[in-house]
Amino acid sequence: MTIPPIALTMGEPAGVGAEIALKAWMRRKELSLPPFFMLDDPRRLLRLAENLNWPVTLAEIDRPAEATRAFEGYLPVLPRPLPGSVLPGAPDSANARTVLAVIEEAVGLVRDDEAAALVTNPINKAVLYEAGFRHPGHTEFLAELAGPDTRPVMMLACPGLRVVPVTIHIPLREVAGRLNQIEIELIIRATVKALKTDFGIASPQIVVAGLNPHAGESGTMGREEIDIIKPAVEVLKSEQIHVLGPAPADTLFHERMRETYDAAICMYHDQALIPIKTIDFHNGVNITLGLPFVRTSPDHGTALEIAGTGVADERSLVAAIREAAAMAERRAASR
Repeated sequence: MTIPPIALTMGEPAGVGAEIALKAWMRRKELSLPPFFMLDDPRRLLRLAENLNWPVTLAEIDRPAEATRAFEGYLPVLPRPLPGSVLPGAPDSANARTVLAVIEEAVGLVRDDEAAALVTNPINKAVLYEAGFRHPGHTEFLAELAGPDTRPVMMLACPGLRVVPVTIHIPLREVAGRLNQIEIELIIRATVKALKTDFGIASPQIVVAGLNPHAGESGTMGREEIDIIKPAVEVLKSEQIHVLGPAPADTLFHERMRETYDAAICMYHDQALIPIKTIDFHNGVNITLGLPFVRTSPDHGTALEIAGTGVADERSLVAAIREAAAMAERRAASR
């Protein structure tokens, strides 16, 4: 099935987003990458390629449809000039509004079916906050753009493992107080739905991690498993969802155990992200479930300390582009 090209946002202009995008494009034939285009400032992309002595040629496009034809010989760019300075490793708050505007525009292109999916390069939230950004991260911003009834769910995926954290960017001391049965049920339902529609898994198998050591050990190490997590699991079982748990988190992620489930529901950020980044640091992908459009992202930050050096690893972005295309194809086929 032929789908429109993938839209790739610029992310933080002082970070590594541009160079990993250029690296991905330079390997497009070797990796058989689907066509993508960037919403970015062509001047800064050319300057970066020249500084690194990379053989990159750009094609400035007016509409995403032009990207598919141009992609084989040129990196397609929908020009969006940056008003501030662009110095690797040194963010300029003057560029913040353009960074946000590009994300909004890219969402619009996907929703209008001009782009198949959205792949977002990492942003610098500290700089965006100076421009009035009020969200904890990309996920919450995209949910606002999607509409008031949207409930985003963050999934991290690499070959052989998918994890979904119930709580995300909050202090560890607040996690137990934020957990509730209804939220866990909603997140698991959203995960099961996405595994069917976006990943083509007919009968998803879910495992749920406990919060406490040894999953609370029958209440002697905490009652969250008894009072919150297990009741949610029982409700979902009654709905014919294949879900197990709560299970001790320290035994969920070894190789043999990973073969028994399609996604693990984790109670907090690091419980989910540490296994992903340990198992396959360079090929992890951040996926937002529950949106009316496909969105993926590399599973790393702006890496300001190495920006402009050319050493940033492009594999996570490559994986994000591939995953976005595969998800978009499945959604298109199911319409």
